[in-house]
Amino acid sequence: MIKVGVIGCGYSAKTFHIPLITVSDSFELTAISSSQGQALKSQFPHVSVFDRAEDLIANADVNLVVITAPNNNHYPIAKKSLENGLNVIVEKPMVTNSAEAQKLVNIARQGSLLLSVFHNRRWDGDFLTVKRLIANQRLGDLRLFESHFDRFRPSVRQRWREQPGQGSGIWFDLGSHLVDQALNLFGLPEALTARCLPLREGSKTTDYFHVQLHYKNHEVVLHASSFSAAPNNRFRIEGTKGSFTKYGLDPQEQQLKNGAIPNDSHYGVEDELNYGRLYSESSSEPIETDQGCYQQYYIGISAALESGADNPVNPQDGVEVLKILELAEESSANGIRLAVPKAIPESLQPASVDSTNGQ
Repeated sequence: MIKVGVIGCGYSAKTFHIPLITVSDSFELTAISSSQGQALKSQFPHVSVFDRAEDLIANADVNLVVITAPNNNHYPIAKKSLENGLNVIVEKPMVTNSAEAQKLVNIARQGSLLLSVFHNRRWDGDFLTVKRLIANQRLGDLRLFESHFDRFRPSVRQRWREQPGQGSGIWFDLGSHLVDQALNLFGLPEALTARCLPLREGSKTTDYFHVQLHYKNHEVVLHASSFSAAPNNRFRIEGTKGSFTKYGLDPQEQQLKNGAIPNDSHYGVEDELNYGRLYSESSSEPIETDQGCYQQYYIGISAALESGADNPVNPQDGVEVLKILELAEESSANGIRLAVPKAIPESLQPASVDSTNGQ
């Protein structure tokens, strides 16, 4: 049994991590650190509650820490956890800059510890569907891959993600999902061009982005707006055999908010009205959306810790995501196209996790 401590108990912890941890037989939630201590003690009577992350790291009976604190706290908490011999999952984005991310990778590697990033949208049903269509050559050779995460939020809210600061704004929040999916499909681009802007009245951080990743034979467009009241144009993919369009958003987040659990038969299943559509020159057909499965991330974490299986999200992937996030901000600030450096050599990638760390 892998004993887990969750640091921070806001939206991400309550919506994603705690439900996914508690539904699994491989994990035991034994500790939480949060400023909501008194309320959590009644909600989780069998869980140790700490006021400070440092106290949980030093004193809790855990071998895996899940960090869901605000982005600018990820690095110091993850570093302290790793230095105390704990395996670590960090909410996306991994940290707020790629240099600190690489430092964490190196610390974890030196200690033979698991370090992973919660890029859960690799297990969105629509993204799994897109991967299947591309793998099966249903679109032929790709020429355009367009990925949107649009919402209608025209007013600034009093949330840390919408306040100025390192790692705030929707480019780091939503953009990290879209970048991770693009890199998961295509690897690093040759170059990029970006616009990351505050467009809402009174906004002091990015609430709109339009980022082009330039590959040798195709283009990737990553886009998010806070002014889209229409259904989200999630994917538009064009290739030599046809094109695929998909609207809406994966249902898992809303299902988890509504109290569904991954063991439910309907969990991750999308209504057929929201299926995407594949077009050829002379016909079109609906494409059933694959069943979403965020639980696969924690199943992968369990396997990595208990039997030495591959990390479901290699932390080096989190480093590369941050490099793209940083380059896009630089491109936007200076109005220029920027080359993307090659990935770190395989020899510097994290070593496999010592299975004894999960016992």
